[in-house]
Formats: sequence, structure tokens, C-alpha cells
Amino acid sequence: MTSPLLAGAALAVKLADGGPVLYRQTRVGKDGRDFELLKLRTMVVGAEKHGAGWAVDRGDPRITRVGRVLRLLSLDELPQLWNVVRGDMSVIGPRPTLRYQVERYDERQRRRLDVKPGITGWAQIHGRATLPWAERIELDVWYVEHRSPKTDLLILLRTPLALFGGTYKGARGGWTEPPNTSAPP
Repeated sequence: MTSPLLAGAALAVKLADGGPVLYRQTRVGKDGRDFELLKLRTMVVGAEKHGAGWAVDRGDPRITRVGRVLRLLSLDELPQLWNVVRGDMSVIGPRPTLRYQVERYDERQRRRLDVKPGITGWAQIHGRATLPWAERIELDVWYVEHRSPKTDLLILLRTPLALFGGTYKGARGGWTEPPNTSAPP
């Protein structure tokens, strides 16, 4: 059903700068297993080696013009439907994070790894990246502890409204690096 939309978005990415259409990144899934997350590329090639590194700032200059539109409409996430088909993700669940972030989880926060990560989730309908990192993680843990078909339906119904509520907060999308550590290069 989303194929025409995905094809148009992919063509726009390719025509914008000739670089690769897909961005692949290792994320952490259920039970702490790594998997390759797929997204439409919205930033310049090699963006993680420049600027904020793995983080994305509000107004980040590494985001392409086409990428800004794709991110605004969350169309860059469409390839994750393939992650769902492959069994790495589900439609609903905590958003998958990077290994260096998971390594900083406390025991309670690790509960979010008890379920498959999702394209949308409880934290996404309650503020997305406008929330501080710890609050997003706590909302994800709440979801894991209280998930039900009714909650999943509520998430599905509220996701379109959340899409237009903003994507970034502050300098690092709510993530702050703990003192005396650094993100991977």
C-alpha cells in the first residue's frame, strides 16, 4: 500500500544528491539483539562523522532539503515496514536505540528490551523527542508493563496526531551524554 509513496520519496532522495537512498544503522532490538534498521536517507552521506555525530540537532545543517520534508512527515521511517516483515521490529513498541545508549540503561530501563522495538509507541504519542530522554525511556517501560490490545489500538489512533507535534528537542533530541564518556566516532 505504501509502495507508491515510498518510491516517490526514494526518487526524491536519489535526485537530490545522487547518494544512496537507504540509510542502514545497527540498532538494539528485543532481548538486546542487534539488527539493521532501515530508513530513507535524510542527511548528507557520512553525517554521523560530522557535527553532532549520532545525535540530530534542531535545524541540523546535515539534513538535506528533501530530508527535512521526509522527516517532517515521518516518511523516512517507511522502510522500517521491511524490518517488521523480517521480524526485527513490530508496528508498535519502544523505538530502537543505539548500542551505546542501551549500555547506559539501568536494570529497570532494560525492560524496554523485553519486547520488539516498534515504528511507533507509547513515548511517541506522548511527545516523541520533545521529551527528555529519561522520560521517554520511562514511558517505554510503562508500555512494556501495561501493553494490551486496547493500548496498542490507542497508540495506532494517536500516532497520526503525534506526527505533527515536532521531532527534536534541544541540542540532542533529548539525549544527553553522561559525564566523562563519549559517543562512538
